[in-house]
Amino acid sequence: RAMVGFTRLDAVGELTDPDLNIQIDPAPISRQPPAWVPASEVRGEGVFFQFNEARIMDWLARSAVKEHGDAFWDAHKKWRGARFIEPPERGFPGMRYVLLHTFVHALMRQLALECGYAAASIRERLYARTPELAGGPMAGLLIYTSAPDSEGTLGGLVSLGEPETLERHIGQALEAAHLCAGDPLCAEHPPSRTGRTLHAAACHACLFAPETSCERGNKYLDRSVLVPTVEREDLAFFL
Repeated sequence: RAMVGFTRLDAVGELTDPDLNIQIDPAPISRQPPAWVPASEVRGEGVFFQFNEARIMDWLARSAVKEHGDAFWDAHKKWRGARFIEPPERGFPGMRYVLLHTFVHALMRQLALECGYAAASIRERLYARTPELAGGPMAGLLIYTSAPDSEGTLGGLVSLGEPETLERHIGQALEAAHLCAGDPLCAEHPPSRTGRTLHAAACHACLFAPETSCERGNKYLDRSVLVPTVEREDLAFFL
């Protein structure tokens, strides 16, 4: 893991994603261009999940999901437009990504309770790609941790990934997603009206993760695409 610069307000995943085309100059780590950068060897562990592609396509074909996707797309354009990122319609990850991203956040919060790692040390990596794109389709996610010493290999995540325990944790994560301490305001939150936010039913009380954990800066999240909420029941992937 190497350090090449510093940024504020923008997630690292957005800066390294060529599809987003965000023109941001990170603050340099030295006054003069360095001939070397500080780096460390890290060790870690993780659990990989792959969604059933047929189930994903059936869910995406629902009229309610398509309508909700249009709302997210409008929010995406407003968010980019408010930051003068051209073209505003480029780089929308789609509802496939919203589903996977929301699921991984819900599960990370649940696993952090028992895996032995702090929530800020658990990270996500999403693999979401539609069938028409090169290398697609993809519908997978990786929950992992890494540290420069043996602390990253405690075995907590791997042990929770065993079939006899993983099913219980997924069930508890989905059960917790039904309600939020911020409901009904959280559940009623639209993707965006002003371009200030880029999430729907999500907040610090239910889905948000530490900035070191999320590759999208807590954007493209919505509890209602996972399970029924007090506001909507027609978007849930898990019924």
